[in-house]
Amino acid sequence: MKNKFYSILDKVNYPEDLKNLNTNELHTLASDIREYILDVISKTGGHLAAGLGTVELSIALHYVFNTPIDKIIWDVGHQCYPHKVLTGRKNKLSSIRKHGGLSGFLKINESRYDVFGAGHSSTSISAALGICIARDIKNENYKVVSVIGDGGMTAGMSYEAMCHAGYLKKDMLVILNDNEMSISPNVGALNKYLTRILSNKTLSDIKAKGGKFLNEKNPLKKLARKIKENAQNILSPGQLFEELGFSYYGPTDGHDIHSLKTVLKNLKERKGPILLHVITKKGKGYKIAENNPIKYHGVSPFNIKTGTADKPKLSNTLTYTNIFSKWINHNAKYDDNFVAITPAMREGSGLVEFEENYPKRFFDVGIAEQHAVTLAAGLAVGKIKPIVAIYSTFLQRAYDQLIHDVNLQNLNVMFAIDRAGLVGADGETHHGIYDISFMRILPNIVLMSPSSENEMWKMLNTALLYNGPVAVRYPRGNTCGNEILVTDEVIEIGESLTIYKGKRIALLVFGHLINNLFEISMKLSLTLVDMRFVKPLDTNKIDVLAKDHECIITVEDNVVIGGAGSSINEYINKKGLKINTINLGVPDKVISHGSQEDLYRQIGLDKKSLEIKINEIYNQLTPNKKIVD
Repeated sequence: MKNKFYSILDKVNYPEDLKNLNTNELHTLASDIREYILDVISKTGGHLAAGLGTVELSIALHYVFNTPIDKIIWDVGHQCYPHKVLTGRKNKLSSIRKHGGLSGFLKINESRYDVFGAGHSSTSISAALGICIARDIKNENYKVVSVIGDGGMTAGMSYEAMCHAGYLKKDMLVILNDNEMSISPNVGALNKYLTRILSNKTLSDIKAKGGKFLNEKNPLKKLARKIKENAQNILSPGQLFEELGFSYYGPTDGHDIHSLKTVLKNLKERKGPILLHVITKKGKGYKIAENNPIKYHGVSPFNIKTGTADKPKLSNTLTYTNIFSKWINHNAKYDDNFVAITPAMREGSGLVEFEENYPKRFFDVGIAEQHAVTLAAGLAVGKIKPIVAIYSTFLQRAYDQLIHDVNLQNLNVMFAIDRAGLVGADGETHHGIYDISFMRILPNIVLMSPSSENEMWKMLNTALLYNGPVAVRYPRGNTCGNEILVTDEVIEIGESLTIYKGKRIALLVFGHLINNLFEISMKLSLTLVDMRFVKPLDTNKIDVLAKDHECIITVEDNVVIGGAGSSINEYINKKGLKINTINLGVPDKVISHGSQEDLYRQIGLDKKSLEIKINEIYNQLTPNKKIVD
C-alpha cells in the first residue's frame, strides 16, 4: 500500500480516470508514477530502468485509447510497471515478482488490460496482427496497438510479422519505443542505422525549418509539405518500414505527453498498418539509472540516494554464471580456436570480461536466438568451436535450429545453458524446466548437469574437447561455496559418480539438487549417485543398482514428463529389469513466480520436502525383502 501522498496519482486507479485530467495534470501524474515506482522497486527489487522510460507513453496510450476494449500489446514486459499502476494494480505493486503477488511481466489471467502474455521478446507485432485478423473476421470494432522496443526489433520474428501485416494491410498501430537499449546494448546494422539517421543534423534542420515553413500561411504549403516528406523518407528510418508496408511517423519525443496525445489521436483513425517511432530515455527521471541503464535494468533492493544495495551481501559464494565466466576466460588463454556467442545476454551469461579480453572472439547477435544457433553451426563447419551461452528458456526459441542445423549434421557446437531449473521471480516465462526433455531426445547430443562448481568446471572442459553437439546445463544462483580447483581434468563421457554406497534405495540425481540429499542418504544408508550425464546415461550403473536395490528414486529440476527420470524408466523397461522406480521433479503444471526457495518448497524439491518424501518411500518398503542376486 502507498503511504506517501501523491497529488494526482492518488486520484487515478484506472484509465478512465485519466480522461478528466488536463495536460499539466498528466505531467504531474507522470512525475508521481515515476517517483512511486522508484520508491516501491527500491524496496522490493524488480525491473526498473525500462519502466521509468515508458511512463509518459503509458499515460498517453491509456488516455487516447479506450482500453481494455482497445487492445495494447506490450513486448517483453520489462517496461510494463507504469501500465500496471494505471490499470488497477497500483496498490499491489509492492507484491511484484513475489509468490502470490503481481507478475513482473504481462499476464492474461492477472488483468483484463494485459491483452497478451509477454516474457520473451519480439512477439507483440505477431500477436497484434492475429488479434486484428480475429477482430475483422468477427466484424468487431476496436483498435490494436503493439509497443515494441528497438531491442525487440533486432529479432527476425518482428520482421516476419511486419511483412505479413504490410501485405494484409490490417488497421493496426506499432509503436517503436526507441531507447537504444534492450538489456545489453543493442547490436546490429538496424541499430546503427537508426542511431546514425536520428543523429543526422541535416535531417534535424530540414524537419525544423520545414515545420516552421508549413506553419506559415504560404501558397506553396502543399509543395513544401511534399518536399519535407520526401527529404524525411530519404534520410529517415521510415524508408525501411515504408517498404514493409507500414506508414511511418516520427520520430517523436516519448516524454512529451502533449505531443504524444496529439500524434496518437491523429493516428488512431488512420487506416492500414502504421508505425510510430518514439524516442525515450531508459531510466528517465532517475539520473543514476539514466547513466547506467544496464545495471538498473533489473535491481535488488537499493538506496535511492546512492543507487547502492541497502544491505551488503552476506556471502561471497560464486554463482554458476561466475564459474562459467572464470572458466571461459581461463581457457581462452590456452586455446584460441573457440569463440563465444550470446543472443543479447552478455551480462546475464557472464561474458562481459570475455568480450573485454577477447573482443574478436565474442559475438553478441542481438535478440536472435535462431541466428545464434545456426551461426554456431556455420562456425563449426569452418572448424572453429563455438560456445553458445544462452538461457535455458531462450534456447526454446531456437529448437528447430538446434535439431536441423546442429544435431542432424552432428556439428561440433557447445551450449552453455544458464538458468536451468526454476529461476525464481521472473516466473513461468523464464523457468528452465524443459531443456532436459526437449534435448535428450536428440540422437547425437551429450547433455551434462553439474552438481557443484568443480563438477561444472570439469564438465565445461569435457564439452570443449568433445567433438559433436554437447551441452552443460546449470542453475541460476549460488554454487556450494567450495574453493575452485582450476584444472584441465575431464570426465569420461556417460560416467556417473557414486557419492555414497548404501542399500535398498538408490537415489539417482541429475544436477544441483543432490546437495539436498546428502543427509537423508547417510541417515537411512541409501545409495547416492551423481548421474552427471542426462545423455548418455550410465546404464552400467543402473544394471548394477537394479540387482541389489529395491527401488530407484530419480531427482531432477526438470519437468518429470519426458525428463531424465523418464529416460531411466525407458531403459529399465527395455532391459526388463525388476526394480521399482519413482521420479521426482517439476510437476506437470505451470509454476508461477516467487523466490527460488519458495518455489522449490511449493513443488516438493527443497531439502525438507525431499527428506519427508524419501522417508515415506523408505518406510513403505517390504520389511526384510530378499534381494535378487
